[in-house]
Amino acid sequence: MKKRKLHPYIYIILTFVGVILAGTFLLMLPVASKSGESFGFVDAFFMSTSCVCVTGLSVMPNGVALDMTVFGKIVMIILMQIGGLSIITIAVFFFTILGAKIGVGNRLLLKEALNQNTASGLLRLVKKIMLISFTVQLIGTLINWYPIYEYRTVMMPNDPNNVIKALGISIYHSAAAFNNAGFDIFGPKSMEDFAANAGVVSDLSMVLINVSTMLMIVFGGLGFVVIDEILTCKSIKKLSLHTKITVIATAILIVGGALLVKITSNMGWMESFFTSITSRTAGFATYNMANLANQPAAFMVITSLMFIGASPCSTGGGIKTTTFAVIVISICYFATGRKARSFKRRLPAGQIFRAFILFVIAMGIVFFNSFLVAAIQPELEISKAFFEITSAFSTTGLSMGITTSLNDVNRVIVSIVMLLGRLGPLTVIGVLNKNWLADKNEEIQFVEESVMIG
Repeated sequence: MKKRKLHPYIYIILTFVGVILAGTFLLMLPVASKSGESFGFVDAFFMSTSCVCVTGLSVMPNGVALDMTVFGKIVMIILMQIGGLSIITIAVFFFTILGAKIGVGNRLLLKEALNQNTASGLLRLVKKIMLISFTVQLIGTLINWYPIYEYRTVMMPNDPNNVIKALGISIYHSAAAFNNAGFDIFGPKSMEDFAANAGVVSDLSMVLINVSTMLMIVFGGLGFVVIDEILTCKSIKKLSLHTKITVIATAILIVGGALLVKITSNMGWMESFFTSITSRTAGFATYNMANLANQPAAFMVITSLMFIGASPCSTGGGIKTTTFAVIVISICYFATGRKARSFKRRLPAGQIFRAFILFVIAMGIVFFNSFLVAAIQPELEISKAFFEITSAFSTTGLSMGITTSLNDVNRVIVSIVMLLGRLGPLTVIGVLNKNWLADKNEEIQFVEESVMIG
């Protein structure tokens, strides 16, 4: 009897679910809680999912800093690293270090995990991913240490361990920033004390931690393939179409998003740029997002940025910058009666179709689950529920302050949405494809017949 091969997407889903459940068990241990009591399954499951899906939403009533022990925070860092890089990437890296042979099946699995079109050069890419990841985090840790140390000396002047604790917070913050996770251990106000108008730390410290955090978020969200190509390519003209579109779309979203946030809210320029960058799946906040209830235009801008998210093969979520770019380019060319193209390259019809399908499914997930959350807890404002679900799906982590108010059912719903967002809707529905090993051409050709559209 011929052995049936398991779909690689199933392996990917099972690895994420397995890591989430392992993290849930560890975070349920009393040693993870400062109160000495277990957080319970639902809360531990929510936090584990938020870490592995690099989201940043938290149900800790007093925040991670006050409710989690050092053990719990270490577990969270490990889960964030696994979630950002994926367990498959990390496992393959250590196997190659140990000299183990990576078979064809594992290479195929890795190709799908990294969203690559070919299995060629995957092992080299894995090594570069690990090198880039920990190099950026190390640099971020060193830069952020002084601002965090200054912050602690202001907030806790009598603590003799401020030097060591500032280092630990800096390591945690850098891991969360590069992996676009959005968790912080500064306190209930997130990074609001580091805003330009907060007056808590010096201007130098404020600029250092804001700029370094933004840069780490951008590096983590660009995608490892793009970073590798930029570092190794000798000429801009030789960059792939994917890299060109990714870089340009990212730049437009950052600058355009900052301008729109500035125009539609009462944020300063530093806060506007920080919010524009963090909204695309990072989740840190130097501004209280609850204020968006009175700023509907800013609410729409930030929600849209969250929905778009980061780039493919990155630590971020959302429908991705390239999906958004392909949709915009396709609409523009369709309006003029021409086939979509960019940089003198025609965009494949299959990819355009894939982009629109992803957009529609993502919108369906966000709207349906926003409806569910609001229906289960009618006391929640629908705008806040919509913001929360969009944040969960895009693995952003921003919240208008309702996360801790969610009941157990809604916490499970939000957890599932985070997992869907991290895996990607196309990965989940791709499991239904029974012909993933077969030729792409259908055996039976059907006669085409048009229907009226619009």
